[in-house]
Amino acid sequence: MSDLFARQATAEAAYSAKDIEVLEGLEPVRRRPGMYIGGVDENALHHLAAEIIDNAMDEAVAGHASRIEVTLEANNWLTVRDNGRGIPTDPHPKFPKQSALEVILTTLHSGGKFSGKAYATSGGLHGVGSSVVNALSERMEVEVARERTLFTMVFARGKPVGALVNAGPVQNRRGTTIRFRPDEQIFGTQQFKPARLFRFCRSKAYLYKGVTIRWACAEPDAETPAQADLHFPGGLSDYLAGAVEGRRAVVPAPWAGEANFSDGQGRAEWAMTWLDQGEGFLSLYANTIPTPQGGTHEAGLRAALVKGLRAYGELKKDKRAATITAEDVFGGLAGMLSVFLRDPQFQGQTKDKLTNADATRQVESALRDRFDHWLTGDPASADNLLAYAIERAEDRIRRREQKETPRKTATRKLRLPGKLADCAKEGIEGTELFLVEGDSAGGSAKQARDRETQAVLPLRGKILNVASATVEKLRQNQELKDLIEALGCGVGDRFDIARLRYGRVVIMTDADVDGAHIAALLMTFFYRELPELVKQGRVFLAQPPLYRLQSGGKSVYAMNDADRERLMKSAFKPSQKVEVSRFKGLGEMPAATLKETTMDRARRSLLQVVLPPEDRARTNELVESLMGRKPELRFRFIQENAASMDAEAVDA
Repeated sequence: MSDLFARQATAEAAYSAKDIEVLEGLEPVRRRPGMYIGGVDENALHHLAAEIIDNAMDEAVAGHASRIEVTLEANNWLTVRDNGRGIPTDPHPKFPKQSALEVILTTLHSGGKFSGKAYATSGGLHGVGSSVVNALSERMEVEVARERTLFTMVFARGKPVGALVNAGPVQNRRGTTIRFRPDEQIFGTQQFKPARLFRFCRSKAYLYKGVTIRWACAEPDAETPAQADLHFPGGLSDYLAGAVEGRRAVVPAPWAGEANFSDGQGRAEWAMTWLDQGEGFLSLYANTIPTPQGGTHEAGLRAALVKGLRAYGELKKDKRAATITAEDVFGGLAGMLSVFLRDPQFQGQTKDKLTNADATRQVESALRDRFDHWLTGDPASADNLLAYAIERAEDRIRRREQKETPRKTATRKLRLPGKLADCAKEGIEGTELFLVEGDSAGGSAKQARDRETQAVLPLRGKILNVASATVEKLRQNQELKDLIEALGCGVGDRFDIARLRYGRVVIMTDADVDGAHIAALLMTFFYRELPELVKQGRVFLAQPPLYRLQSGGKSVYAMNDADRERLMKSAFKPSQKVEVSRFKGLGEMPAATLKETTMDRARRSLLQVVLPPEDRARTNELVESLMGRKPELRFRFIQENAASMDAEAVDA
């Protein structure tokens, strides 16, 4: 025991004041860079560039700069120049032997953004950005043009290399230029990625439409131009238009705008739309800083959109709107929200998440009022968006119930395919399953249908040709498996008509040759695998129009070329100017038009698929020859007979 006490006493004597290390200046940054920039990986390296560019952007957003030049030179040198006010170079009141520039670049928590006097809003908040970049750079060269005088100063690994130099008078120049090279002692051989820096600069130009960012790169990669002027007068709307180009939206025009907060301490800008298919995106920014983890401004946006859409549903007396959640509204949202706050608070120095508690209320209040006006001012868009959100809500509820259906006609619970938009009515009486080609057409059909009695199942393009496929291929084909699961009655030995979930199956394809080809493949499937449905007269072909003819306030629809010519003569006067538009496909057809012409029972016409009872052998031979292993025969037959297929027209 005495030996133990002796060892403890020796250890205590050895640990004294001389063991307490005090890190001064920027030494803590070099010892523990991860505390300031999140690590020393590629993300941390590019965070250095972001800090310097953000400082230049703060000058632009404050109204003092209109141009920023970003140049990626050879050997990993980066230069950022703005035409703003320039970093102050006069002696600092608290440190009279140092210029303000030296204090800013060598002292943590120093800068002009704490009081809010020099910058109403800013991205650099903690006073550590520029000094941290300086500490982690092998060399940093600074030029400041103020009051027609040029000042220069050089630093190495955070320490000054000489004093501030008055380089003499300069004309037609103002602002700050910072040129630096990251320290290989910290980052190793990692290099700035031109494409990543270019994307960052482009996003900054979108976020503030009053700035032009001039990009230059000495060694561009395949994705990056050598030079570019980045200026977007439309701001976020310009970015959104490019991001969703070629993708079908639920609403014809994006919802975009800007608004000041009620307390005058900030503002918000936004641009967003909803995609009919595929994944969307939501990009969030605070004082032009990207916040990939969201935060309180995102919470305000969510509240504004969900509450606004629910309120619109109540206005339309649609009780289903009460089931809408943020998941339903944001699933296909493609948009950007940018807020500018006087005193933003971020989670960590890397600023991935906004934490201002009052930002939720401010954003919700500013956006909700504009969203309500947009909905009521454009009822067509609002109705489409409401139907879209309700559709997603119904799908979500169905998924939550593990895709199990309690339909009374089934003797057991069935697992339904995820793409199926089921109808609400129980039992098969009066119910219909529409089979459509692709998600785009499926989106239109889901909006156009009668949700009580009409279900929609999108299929992916041309399905498997069962006349030439093996049994194994048939079992493995996902599209046909989905169709069989949706019908519920099984196939082959497991077929049971009592478990059929719909009274009718309606094949609805584009009104062109490709659409007729897909319809032929589906009819072959029913003929081979589910002949009883054809015998009972449960399989139909929808008849979507190929053309719309308009003159004045009159519109008529033509099924094919011959019908178009007939209507041109019979429906309009010879002197009338008739506008003829051709539908590219169901996916391009507005939901209201699809409903009016093809799905509304009161106005549509269907063709019933029937089997000629007098010559079953001839039918088998025809199916085998045209749907077998010689597609050229099938294609020629469809071209010649698409308008007069062996089917019988019936009332809808």
